[in-house]
Amino acid sequence: MTVEKLIQEAKSGEIKFVRLQITDINGMLKNVEVPSKMLPQILEKGAMFDGSSIDGFVRIEESDMYLKPDVNTYATLPWDGNQGKTVRLICDVFKPDGSPFEGDPRYVLKKVIERASKLGYEAFAGPEPEFFIIKREKDCVGPNGRFLDMGSYFDLLPVDGGEEVRKKIVLSLQEMGFEVEAAHHEVAPSQHEIDFRYTDILKTADNIQTFKWVVKTISIVNGLHATFMPKPFEGVAGSGMHVHLSLFSKGRNAFYDPESEHGLSEVALNFIGGIIAHAKEITAITNPTINSYKRLLPGFEAPVNISWALGNRSAMIRIPSAREEATRLEFRSPDPTCNPYLALALALAAGLDGIENKITPPNPVDENIFDMKGSRKKQLMIDNLPQSLWHALEYTKVSEFVKAVLGQHIFSTFIRARESDWSEFGAAVTSWEVKKYMDLY
Repeated sequence: MTVEKLIQEAKSGEIKFVRLQITDINGMLKNVEVPSKMLPQILEKGAMFDGSSIDGFVRIEESDMYLKPDVNTYATLPWDGNQGKTVRLICDVFKPDGSPFEGDPRYVLKKVIERASKLGYEAFAGPEPEFFIIKREKDCVGPNGRFLDMGSYFDLLPVDGGEEVRKKIVLSLQEMGFEVEAAHHEVAPSQHEIDFRYTDILKTADNIQTFKWVVKTISIVNGLHATFMPKPFEGVAGSGMHVHLSLFSKGRNAFYDPESEHGLSEVALNFIGGIIAHAKEITAITNPTINSYKRLLPGFEAPVNISWALGNRSAMIRIPSAREEATRLEFRSPDPTCNPYLALALALAAGLDGIENKITPPNPVDENIFDMKGSRKKQLMIDNLPQSLWHALEYTKVSEFVKAVLGQHIFSTFIRARESDWSEFGAAVTSWEVKKYMDLY
């Protein structure tokens, strides 16, 4: 899509409405809908909005901000055509003086991409977001009455509501330009995964936000509820968002070296070393909710150990077996509640830091870490990821690395928001406490 073609479609009446979208610091997608006749003016000058009304943006006395659409994010909404075609454009946020707004998560990722480019690299990413499609609250019966099935990984089930909705989600994504590679049932009952093709890291972050929006919208239209909550049910696997990362230089995969022992270049090893070195301090951003840490527990396939491996899925970073142009690493600890712009910015920046400072990772682990005893972990120098949001914040708050990547505005706002979540959680009386103590005491 070009600016000229977009304006032509708007003037011809082919487009009726335009949704201008941004993401707040908490990873929530926001939008304003405008008539298509406004599009030429918005593409030239931007659309003014009240930044003080968006979480983590600016104070009321600094509220005037501008949305400038990125025409490369053009997509038609497949479910919203009854009154004419509606299109979506993701926007960058600018201040009245025309400078980029430092509190825009998309701008944070763009800065790290620019840093990679100066080092001679182009970054690519491919996510694997997991989610549950379940009954709405009013239709529930029993403790797990929200499940639609009792299937597990790759199960071929009798066609049910969840399976049908998953197909409709895939069709909607394809209409919006996604290259869907696979869709399947995941490990837990009513849990699903849809994988879409890797692309440059900025487009991947845009795609993650669009993907979550489509999944939730199509589920609602079909009378169901989709959740990306990391651990909505006890006793079953939670939902993660494994992210595949690679760097290219001069059109070639910079992670591949046919002469090395494992086919991994020094660049790849240093990139792994950087993520491992910064793992604890970035976890509050890659796993930003109280519930995130209910997933990061032993026994449910989620990585809880800071380690890397060749093919071994019990490690935090896994190297899939594909080599040459498909050489990549799989970062397995993030979950889909993260702000993808901030999470990918920090993962990329950590890897680049490893390259610049030649950080050597520990040896890869070829044993099942899930079953490994503490003494063996100590011998192999395998550390643990933070075990709660508060624990993770303790590392983030003192991290000059995270502050430098996010910028002071987002860094301080993010910390305050997560500390507020923790305080609110600490004051809440949970159903577990009532069940445990009410009759006992």
